[in-house]
Amino acid sequence: MHKFVYLIFSLCLLNACKKYEDVRIEGELKKWHRIALNFEGPKTSEMDENNPFLNYRLDVTFKNGDETFKIPGFYATDGNSAETSSASGNIWQVRFTPNTTGEWTYSTSFKKGDNIAVADDVENASSAGFMDGQEGSFIVTDSDKIGIDNRAKGKLQYLGESYLKFAETQKYFIKLGVDAPENLLAYTDFDVSTNALGFQKAWEPHAKDFEETATPYLWQNSKGKNLLGAINYLASEGLNVFSFLTFNVDGDDRNIFPHLLKVHIGDYEAYASTKKNKEAWETMFHKTRFDVSKLDQWERVFEYAETKGMFLHFKTHETETDHLMDKGVFGVEGKLYYRELIARFGHHLSMNWNLGEENNQPIEEVKKVADYASKLDAYNSHLVIHTFPNKDDRYAELIGDQSPLTGASLQLRHPDFNDVHDRVLKWREKSNATGKKWALAVDEPGKANIALLPDDEDPEHNYARGRAMWGTLMAGGFGVEWYFGYASPNSDLTCQDFRSRDLFWDQNQYALQFFNNYIPFWEMEPCNDLISSVDIAYCFAKEGEVYAIYAEANSGNIKLNLEVANQTFKVKWYDPRNGGSLQEGSVTSVKSSGIVELGAPPNTPEKDWVILLQRK
Repeated sequence: MHKFVYLIFSLCLLNACKKYEDVRIEGELKKWHRIALNFEGPKTSEMDENNPFLNYRLDVTFKNGDETFKIPGFYATDGNSAETSSASGNIWQVRFTPNTTGEWTYSTSFKKGDNIAVADDVENASSAGFMDGQEGSFIVTDSDKIGIDNRAKGKLQYLGESYLKFAETQKYFIKLGVDAPENLLAYTDFDVSTNALGFQKAWEPHAKDFEETATPYLWQNSKGKNLLGAINYLASEGLNVFSFLTFNVDGDDRNIFPHLLKVHIGDYEAYASTKKNKEAWETMFHKTRFDVSKLDQWERVFEYAETKGMFLHFKTHETETDHLMDKGVFGVEGKLYYRELIARFGHHLSMNWNLGEENNQPIEEVKKVADYASKLDAYNSHLVIHTFPNKDDRYAELIGDQSPLTGASLQLRHPDFNDVHDRVLKWREKSNATGKKWALAVDEPGKANIALLPDDEDPEHNYARGRAMWGTLMAGGFGVEWYFGYASPNSDLTCQDFRSRDLFWDQNQYALQFFNNYIPFWEMEPCNDLISSVDIAYCFAKEGEVYAIYAEANSGNIKLNLEVANQTFKVKWYDPRNGGSLQEGSVTSVKSSGIVELGAPPNTPEKDWVILLQRK
């Protein structure tokens, strides 16, 4: 009897050990670092008759004290597909970013059934065996990262305010960077990369910007170097955001898709280069099957970008594609698409989900997508939508409690950027009035064929700097992403060299330095009614304490209504063209006695300046 009990105990122990050995944990077990759990599941393939993307569902629940995250997993073929390009295997993976130290436990749900991946309820679903019901734990310690690395700053969170905030450093965030090229991921080094309209990228001008510390993020020996170099260049210029489409088979480029092709690359390119691609989506793609190795290679790029302090702007659709899946009615294809994106990339720290560039779907469909994505994303990343500049009133049906959206990605269209400041003010005021403040960004300022011109066409970038960038920030927007006009070299689709606007990136850095170093921007409000000026000017203030005034030109004619009892304010000047330290103008201090004159700048009154008043 004792021997029998011992035998049963031994078998149970061996079984427990086997289950534990079936979990391979990748990554550093540190706070804010990506941790990947690899489970051994059924051996299958991307093209298996029993669709592994749709008919299996992996969810893993992580717990630490009061913290609970339910994270969707995904089919990962052999678990190393970025290197092997494998289309088959038995590895299922979940990626998790812990937000605190200590012991984390996990429990696994692995179910099977027709369309189970997008089912609303899996409580009574059939077990798929293998890791279903498996439990385990691991210990997480503090991060050792410093500087611009996002892992040193923590998750960038929307907290019901006009600005996003890093969970670790508790610092508020302003983004300045690039919205172009929209087809950044149409890159030759990715698996199944196509060149349908001649817009495929090699990013060769940025080969010289590759740094050896990025070597771990390469794949298949040396692939990825040039794109990683481009990201390093942006970071070296002080920029902190880039955007990219993840699906554009019917759009301007037609080379970016996470799905598997049904046909040979050449056949797809030939078709897509001569016709709009709506029919191609129906006939040339497996609409519920995904290219695992390509997506794993995308992840290498995004991982590296995190180390360089980049905000990842995921644009999940453009206007030509938001109607393709499920023929425009949110269903199986759309739900699976978002589940795959969120499962594979939702762990990133500094990011937003954009549900559509120039989105033109019916509002009710937009709300369905937003509800689905917000419930699936356990990290609650910033959730936005982008619309045409002349259709921004669509936001009126989405602000407040009408949707889970937390902001807007604004597009404008004036060639001199005259519409930027007022548009940000409009949606700041309207969203604030609902009691749920939106975090607003201008992600496509300017007329489409001009927008941000290259340096050789506009070396000073005066209107882009003043009316678009400072116009956004002084209206309480949390950032700008620059669109490159399609009529110039290195355009919104053709750009392979970010140095084409090198002179302008310094001006972006100077704006970031002012906002991050000199003012509590997260506590300030647009207050244009406090100033009078014959030139274009904006006021941003925490009344009674600090006032920032941007003036496009200043001949000593700016006046400020400073009705604060018995206070004296220092007056300093900041050069948005050249940066540097604060300077003194003709007036160095004023007393709060109603309307006060702020004097003339240190030099060049015909140029733009920022005036900073701080209470002594």
